[in-house]
Amino acid sequence: MSNLVDRYIAVWNETDADARAKAVAGLWTEDATYTDPLADVAGHAGIAAVIEGAQGMFPGFVFAPGEVYDAHHDIARFTWHLGPAGGEPVVVGFDVVELAGDGRISKVLGFLDKVPAA
Repeated sequence: MSNLVDRYIAVWNETDADARAKAVAGLWTEDATYTDPLADVAGHAGIAAVIEGAQGMFPGFVFAPGEVYDAHHDIARFTWHLGPAGGEPVVVGFDVVELAGDGRISKVLGFLDKVPAA
């Protein structure tokens, strides 16, 4: 299931809108939901828009897997970092994902553990 985290991070780093849409469709179910402190969306278009918005808020930054990863049944949790490539993360998050029977993500519950000061 660690491959899931790699694919998840890759989607968040995809800057080409068409490639991102394809990657979202490949990783999330059609009716998937994504909820974090800044967003509450459903479906591929909503998820792709949230990713595009995050990239717009932090241009040039990249997502990377964090240190925590755990999974059981059809649920996984993991941390991720966002910051300059090879640099100190500016944002650290913790996501919990629920998988559908086909292995795609049906739900993401996201938490922000570290955010830039306003």
